[in-house]
Amino acid sequence: MAKVAIIGAGPAGLANARWLKREGFEPVLYEQGNTLGGQWSADPRCSGIWPTMHTNTCREMTQFSDLRHEAGTPLYPAHTTMLNYLTSYAERFDLPSRIRLRTRVTRLAQQSGDGWILNSVSHDGTEIAETYPYVVVASGRFNKPKFPDVPGLSTFNGPCGVAHTFQYKNPELYRDRRVLIAGCAVSALEIACDCATSGAARVVTASRRQRYIMQKIVSGVPVEYFVQTRHAATAQETSPKTAAVDLKNFIVKTSGSPEMFGALKPSDDLTRAGVTQCQHYLPLVSEGRICARPWITAVTGQTVTFADGTSEDFDGLIFGTGFEINLPFLADEVRQRLDVGGQRLDLCDSTFHPDFPGLAFAGFFQVGGPYFPPIELQARWIAYVWGGARPSPTRQIMRAKLSQNTNQVADKHHMPSLTMLFARAAGVVPDLELWPELGDALLHGPLTPISFRLDGRDSLIDASSLVLEAAYRVPSWQGIHRGV
Repeated sequence: MAKVAIIGAGPAGLANARWLKREGFEPVLYEQGNTLGGQWSADPRCSGIWPTMHTNTCREMTQFSDLRHEAGTPLYPAHTTMLNYLTSYAERFDLPSRIRLRTRVTRLAQQSGDGWILNSVSHDGTEIAETYPYVVVASGRFNKPKFPDVPGLSTFNGPCGVAHTFQYKNPELYRDRRVLIAGCAVSALEIACDCATSGAARVVTASRRQRYIMQKIVSGVPVEYFVQTRHAATAQETSPKTAAVDLKNFIVKTSGSPEMFGALKPSDDLTRAGVTQCQHYLPLVSEGRICARPWITAVTGQTVTFADGTSEDFDGLIFGTGFEINLPFLADEVRQRLDVGGQRLDLCDSTFHPDFPGLAFAGFFQVGGPYFPPIELQARWIAYVWGGARPSPTRQIMRAKLSQNTNQVADKHHMPSLTMLFARAAGVVPDLELWPELGDALLHGPLTPISFRLDGRDSLIDASSLVLEAAYRVPSWQGIHRGV
């Protein structure tokens, strides 16, 4: 039984361990935190969780196909619920005994010939060097905060200081204070809402470009049920411009446009503006509890000047301006070939590299929307390739795909398209002709992980009923989905 090292015991690490174990491998997980869970562990060293945080994606899209959330779980679970869920998932597949907690990987290098040398240090200072034929890097994409280059930022002297959304742990710090949250991605907007409802005296957001804001719930239904579909993947792949126009129209129709609420006006081109999913931001702007400003041009002491020429004093600044890829343990030759240092890794389909057999990266992509579906499908693909159930991409194919990525600044993907890519590679895309009673549900229903347990390897008997259960959540769902 071949051993495989998995660096990280968050959702991606656990999913890879589960599926590699299914293919006959012996997984060993290295986790530097005190517990499993990754971001959901709430360990401040490796987690960006704050006390009131809930998932931004719905329950059915934030679970794996082997384990449903417990009955009565809210539609958008709390972060503590997610940690309990991941713990139950690990226990279901006998993974806890395979996790080396409080153990940090210090170096990963290619062994002469085949395999990998992995150096680690445990909490008591014990250093170990081990060899593995296979290694999965699942250490997380969002754990090294990135701050923007803002003139005068170092001079800011407000009492609450400068922080990143990753470091936001104590809303009480901002009670009765004036706080500026810079950024328009989900964490920035969710934290702005948290501050506005937790007693901050004034909350202002600043953004380089105003994104369209898509509410999490539409007509009582999770918005993923409308936009994260196989139909959306097909539309994106065949006519991306038309798909963008359709999505923009859907957002404006169901959630409104930001300027209607008093926020900034986004570009008419959705591909330039971008999309963020947040339930409460725009209503709070409309109530005057959050004020939207353009980007920051300068900071002098406590005074922040914005691109529209206005200025204002603040007690604290919080930046939700992204993350840098953080892989300090990779040997120099590996780092150079993967081009570590930017916003993406030089990988074939966000997973493999032609020069590094036996090495895979899991969960390092960026998507708008749920992560659990593409995480599980990618894990199945890796396991099936290494286990021999699916052919590995040839070095020629991988090099061709790498050359196509040379102009790609960040590893950002359309969630339905990436999920379908991994599903095709794993050979588990359900054939619509074989499931006539599920045709509409599979095409226009949500891309839940269970919808990829119908055909191919590891199919489940009850998958069809669960697919229909998800589809029937939406009133008149067929017509609504086809309108996106």
